[in-house]
Amino acid sequence: MKNVLNNSKKRFLMVTMLITSLSFAKEPSFYSIKNDVKKTSLTLSNVKQGNKFSIKDKNGIVLYNEEIQKSGVYTKGFNFSSLPDGNYVFELDKDLEINTIPFTVKENTVSVNKNSETTTYKPYVKQKNNLLLISKLSPNFETMNISIYADNHRDFELIYTEKIEGIKVIEKVYKLEKGTYKVTINSNNKEYTTIINN
Repeated sequence: MKNVLNNSKKRFLMVTMLITSLSFAKEPSFYSIKNDVKKTSLTLSNVKQGNKFSIKDKNGIVLYNEEIQKSGVYTKGFNFSSLPDGNYVFELDKDLEINTIPFTVKENTVSVNKNSETTTYKPYVKQKNNLLLISKLSPNFETMNISIYADNHRDFELIYTEKIEGIKVIEKVYKLEKGTYKVTINSNNKEYTTIINN
């Protein structure tokens, strides 16, 4: 399979990444917390309908999850008095990024370490005619593995794989023949799968 890039496609991807990068610019904190262990109130600003909010323990086990129903400001109260002392994380899964806010429950106190907040950027996958466009912001030069599978009579067969390392702004274009494809992207210890019908 060939990488296909011409000037107009490069410009399209650069504009897409510029717009995406501007939305990732460092902003004031997107949340506020008022807390004690019996009543912790979390407010998230600039959420969109369909964003996914969850609370996980240190092992990644989901203790609470919810799909945001209304765009704007999300406020929710929690009672953490039944949680054992330990480390937890609030996670907001948006269209192109995942924000995590680590917090600790210890001796009836909930504390948040603002310096430990993280933002993980998700890959952007788009089909345009017979082209597959993939882009991702990797500020810490994270490795990304792309695997493309073709539908072979209801069974997907691997036809192309690529490992990308040491690049901050990843932009790839692949030319696809007519058919159905499964695209799997692994990055930041997460897997993203997209089905493409060309």
